[in-house]
Amino acid sequence: MAQAAASTKRGLGTTERRDLWWVEPLAVGLGLLGFITYATWAAFQGNHYSFGPYISPFYSPEVFGDSQHSWFGPVPAWWPAFLPFSPALLILWAPGGFRLTCYYYRGSYYKALWADPPACAVGEPRGGYRGERSFPLIIQNVHRYFLYLAVLFLFFLAYDVWKALWFTDAAGAVHFGIGVGTIVLAVNVILLGSYALGCHSMRHLIGGRHDELKNAIFGRNCYNCVTVLNRNHMRWAWFSLFWVAFSDVYVRLCSMGVWTDWRII
Repeated sequence: MAQAAASTKRGLGTTERRDLWWVEPLAVGLGLLGFITYATWAAFQGNHYSFGPYISPFYSPEVFGDSQHSWFGPVPAWWPAFLPFSPALLILWAPGGFRLTCYYYRGSYYKALWADPPACAVGEPRGGYRGERSFPLIIQNVHRYFLYLAVLFLFFLAYDVWKALWFTDAAGAVHFGIGVGTIVLAVNVILLGSYALGCHSMRHLIGGRHDELKNAIFGRNCYNCVTVLNRNHMRWAWFSLFWVAFSDVYVRLCSMGVWTDWRII
C-alpha cells in the first residue's frame, strides 16, 4: 500500500490538464505582488500623501503627521530617531491584516504565491496537508476581528470624502465644491464598503450563525443585503484593491503637480 501511494505522488505542476490552467494563478500572483510592492513603497514615502482637502486612503486616519489632516500634530518626540517615520506605518496593519486573512485572498495567494496547490488537479510541492487548524495558519482565524477594524476604517474614509467637499480659496475662505479627487475618494469608499460588508465573516455576524434567518441579529433584510454583496466578493476584492491604490496615485500625483485636479463644482 505504501509503495502504491508513493507511486501516485505527483510533483509540482504535474497534471493531465490540457487547458491553460496556469494563466489565472499567474495573473493573480502578478496582481498581488504588484499591489504589495506599490503599497509598501507608498507607505514608506511619508510625503505627497495629501493635496488640499484630499488625503490618500493609505494614510488615513493620519494619527501623527505634517499635513492638515493630522489628528495629533507632527512626529511625536518619543518616536525612535533610528526608525523611519511615515503616518501610513501606524495604521496600514489594520486594513492589511483584514485583506491578508480574507477567505478569498487566502485561496488566491495559497495558489498563486505558494502553489498550494497551483490549480485544481495540479501537483503541489508538498506531500501532506495540515490545513488551518494548526500553527501557523490557525492565526488566519483573527480575520473576524480585523473585520471590526475594517468597518471602523470605513467611517474614517467616509469622513475624508466629506472633507473633500470643502475647498479653501486664495483668500482663505472655505466653500463647497466637488473635484475629480472627491469622486475618486467617494468611489473608493463604495468599493471598500462593498468588499468589507460582503465579507464572509460579516455574513456570519449578521445572521449566518443562527439556525433560522428570522432570528438574525439585524433582520433578514440585512442578511440578504450582505448575501448579495457576498456573491460578488471576489470582484469587490479586486476592484477595491485596484481603486485604493489608484486613489493614492491620484492624490500623490496631484500633490506633486503632475496631475491637475479638475473642479466639477
